[in-house]
Amino acid sequence: MQPRTDAQPFLHIRSAGLRMLPGEDQELVNEGTYGKACALYLQAQLTARGYAVPFFTCEDWGWWVEILGLGRVCGIGIYGRTIDDSDDLDLCVTVLTPLASRWPWFGARAQESSSEIARLQERLRMIFEEDPDISILGESSQFPLG
Repeated sequence: MQPRTDAQPFLHIRSAGLRMLPGEDQELVNEGTYGKACALYLQAQLTARGYAVPFFTCEDWGWWVEILGLGRVCGIGIYGRTIDDSDDLDLCVTVLTPLASRWPWFGARAQESSSEIARLQERLRMIFEEDPDISILGESSQFPLG
């Protein structure tokens, strides 16, 4: 199950470098919700690009990478499923802004944060495009891992 959010597209990716990590099974809230290697990767990549990325954690739906300083609760959601019986993963990544973080009295500030969210989504796409070890299989408003 995915958290309710403002709509941002899902990036469907694969990379031999973003496989299931040894011991990751013991950290999962729900079986089969992999993505720790991708969370570590994005924490490093986004921090290097000036984002405040204090932590990541496994949730019941996948992995959450916290992003601070965008005017509201924001993070990267990572959904991973194993491919066949290997440690390879099908990954789905998107910017998440839980609806509970939107308050009507923010007004213009909420609109300002929306443009920051869109820039973060674009930065996320650029990080994957610039890495020759990552393949973007698609981008969609529909969750691709069904």
